[in-house]
Amino acid sequence: MSKDAKLIVGISIGDLNGIGGEVILKALEDTQILDLCTPVIFGSARVLTYNIRAIKSKVNFHGIDSLNNIVHKRVNVLNLWKDQPDINFGKQDKELGQYAVSSLEAATKALKENKIDVLVTAPIDKWNIQSEKFNFPGHTNYLAKELGGESLMLLVNGDLRVGLLTDHVPISEVTSHITPELIRNKVKLMADSLLQDFGIRKPKIAVLGLNPHSGDRGVIGKEDEEVILPTLESIRHEEGTLVFGPYAADSFFGSDTYSQFDGILACYHDQGLVAFKTMSFGKGVNFTAGLNRVRTSPDHGTAYDIAGKGIANADSFLQAIFLAIDVYRKREEYKSISENPLKPSTRRNLRKNIRKS
Repeated sequence: MSKDAKLIVGISIGDLNGIGGEVILKALEDTQILDLCTPVIFGSARVLTYNIRAIKSKVNFHGIDSLNNIVHKRVNVLNLWKDQPDINFGKQDKELGQYAVSSLEAATKALKENKIDVLVTAPIDKWNIQSEKFNFPGHTNYLAKELGGESLMLLVNGDLRVGLLTDHVPISEVTSHITPELIRNKVKLMADSLLQDFGIRKPKIAVLGLNPHSGDRGVIGKEDEEVILPTLESIRHEEGTLVFGPYAADSFFGSDTYSQFDGILACYHDQGLVAFKTMSFGKGVNFTAGLNRVRTSPDHGTAYDIAGKGIANADSFLQAIFLAIDVYRKREEYKSISENPLKPSTRRNLRKNIRKS
């Protein structure tokens, strides 16, 4: 793909009773976005029309029945079903959950087949998507199975990037998951992503402690002293990765220590996301790092309490689109550099020219 070519951004529609349709439409109301990419919403024209009427959106879309019929400079809606679901904003509905699953599965299939370039997912309800065929706790776990690579949930807002050692794991099981192998794996995933997806050549990573005050040298739990600390020291000395910690989580963000690092790894979901969303809610993006395709989503859920009222903020969804495009471009640039390294003689000439200048 040429540098100036417009990416095809696939969008899964999410829970039909949530704010997914609203934030998608609001994000696409600025027609300038069509200068950056070609959006394709996986859902149905009837559902989008229902949302347009509910929030009085001015978005015009082009309905298609095949990805071969995508029209650039237009918002495209791929019709996956012909019936009109019974939408009741703000209500959990098992039946509507299956429409969200259908949208996600179709969009993921298109991503795997390179018919779209990146995927941006609208929020789903983790309860009503469950079935015998689909039993994943969220997007990240499903995409990790369907796409190549290993996943790392990474919340992003500008230079603030917070990843998770464990994501959708019950708090009672977190400790048993924090092993040297897991820490090594997640640190490598973050370091690789910071290099390839964000263009940071020598990233600096912080890891938060598991226990209060990082265990206070074993007084409040031994995991930080016996598992996390020696593993980080080993990674730093053996692999040269700039990873440090464990840092006491309660003061890490409030003391501004976080700003000294390119990426932060929290031990469990709420430890990292409470801080991130307090600082960035409505502007952050959930990026699934480590996969061989690019997927982003807004940093919020279905927001049933405000669904259908026309008051949802679409900034996070818009940033999810922008980040997906940026990461895709960064990966292409990294791939190009990696596949076409400078010959030794060329590097020597470059060094000579730099010294002369």
